[in-house]
Amino acid sequence: MSFNLDNPELKETRQGFADALMVLGKENPNIVVLGGDVSGSVKTNIFRDAFPDRFFSVGIAEQDMMGVAAGLAVTGKIPFASTYGEFATGRPFDQIRQSIAYSEMNVKICASHCGISVGPDGATHQSLEDVGIMRILPHMTVVTPCDYNQTYRAVLECAKYDKPFYIRFYRDKTPNYTDMNAPFEFGKADTLIDGSDVTLIANGLLVWEAIIAADKLKKEGISARVVNMHTIKPIDEETIVKCAEETGLIITCEDHQKNCGLYSAVAEVLSLRRPTQMDYIAVEDTFGESGTMEQLMAKYKINNEEIIRKVKKHLKK
Repeated sequence: MSFNLDNPELKETRQGFADALMVLGKENPNIVVLGGDVSGSVKTNIFRDAFPDRFFSVGIAEQDMMGVAAGLAVTGKIPFASTYGEFATGRPFDQIRQSIAYSEMNVKICASHCGISVGPDGATHQSLEDVGIMRILPHMTVVTPCDYNQTYRAVLECAKYDKPFYIRFYRDKTPNYTDMNAPFEFGKADTLIDGSDVTLIANGLLVWEAIIAADKLKKEGISARVVNMHTIKPIDEETIVKCAEETGLIITCEDHQKNCGLYSAVAEVLSLRRPTQMDYIAVEDTFGESGTMEQLMAKYKINNEEIIRKVKKHLKK
């Protein structure tokens, strides 16, 4: 694939979610949406205005939202419950565990404003633990799309499966670069750039940072493979093992705590199947703070500059 690194198209991933919901709403009368008093922010207000009889506002009561979503699933509806990532996972964890995951209800939890992309809203709104919370649950599929196109495709695709999903995305406009018409399969990673010296396994916001890093490293004679691991559970073990065998160095890249997210998931696979030199780009076991997305990515060292530094550090050995 080729990428417009100098002037990429910028689109909101939350808009990809909203646009996919509209398609699903027109196609299937069983699609219903639940909002948690932030419908304008997560863009479920578009569905609400088009299908008012299939939109349920539960207010700032995320525990109730998940219980109601499970009840609607019992009746044969396909509920999409959406709010900010922090409030979609932490507050209603018990309801998600008992009523959705344990009961294998067909509920799609779609979380916007994830990671540090919510920036100025500060630590209370920055979901840096949500992937870990969700991937520990049996029966839960966990997905972190990297751009508008992939968010759109993931939301459309998840409606085809009768099981719970957690899909996380972002507030700000970010580069939109994947092929809208490319095959999309949960649990199957996409290799965006081939390389032989190191593999950068990334998801979400950090896929673009990995692409930039690979381009800069190439100019210095370092061949970096970039893999978009959009599905964290179930994770693509075969691609991880193949990359380890072929490049000998794995660096994971994510906008999440280093614990229990992509780094942990990849390390678990490698420890059992192919022990390999690896490192990570992630938030270092701390809460965030207020600032722009760019400022926070620099402060917490989750950007292309830090990826390049770590690649060089390991290759120097």
